[in-house]
Amino acid sequence: MTRWLFPAFACGALVLAASALGILPSLAESAKVVPPPAVDAAAAPAPQTIVLAGGCFWGVQGVFQHVDGVTSAVSGYAGGEKATAQYEKVTSGRTGHAEAVRITYDPGKVSLGRLLQIYFSVAHDPTQLNRQGPDVGTQYRSTIFPADDEQARVAKAYIDQLDQARTFSAKIATTIEPARPFYPAEAYHQDYMTLNPRQPYIAIHDLPKVDNLKRLFPQAYRAEPVLVSKTGM
Repeated sequence: MTRWLFPAFACGALVLAASALGILPSLAESAKVVPPPAVDAAAAPAPQTIVLAGGCFWGVQGVFQHVDGVTSAVSGYAGGEKATAQYEKVTSGRTGHAEAVRITYDPGKVSLGRLLQIYFSVAHDPTQLNRQGPDVGTQYRSTIFPADDEQARVAKAYIDQLDQARTFSAKIATTIEPARPFYPAEAYHQDYMTLNPRQPYIAIHDLPKVDNLKRLFPQAYRAEPVLVSKTGM
């Protein structure tokens, strides 16, 4: 059983039922802008990439596809081996992979620091360990896969900054895993939020994240998403 075949609806149904009972807080109300990083990456003349994991990749991809300056956001797997970078295997939670998104961006339009600020503010809850909302397992962990030492340095400094300021009510669970290759996910996972806006899981759990991006980061928001179907993987 996979989220694609049945739990995609089951997760949405569970979230819907919990919301109706008042168990879950409103995602729109709970999101907040965290302080920007005190340390940011140095300006670069060429496009940069970073891989971020924060629960189901449908939502993380959907958020960053709407960030101005992002030129590509591809769902995939990172943290494990190439032989196990397949959805049916990753969902077991035993491959070492996390569902992740490779983000390519123009540092002249959006900095690494701003991307990380959005990641910690609206893309996911960084205090949840090995889960995000209804999705449970190490494949849904909060992880930054830096492309180089500079990105790792900025990410670590930012996590330390937010923890020291007690920005969240709990300690940040986000890990940093350097030197881990990224493997694009199957085609049917790409642009999933855009293609399936009425799917219950998407409508309840992920679309509010894009609404929060527009509300909390209006200058960084772009209405037209950058799609894999147009940019390639």
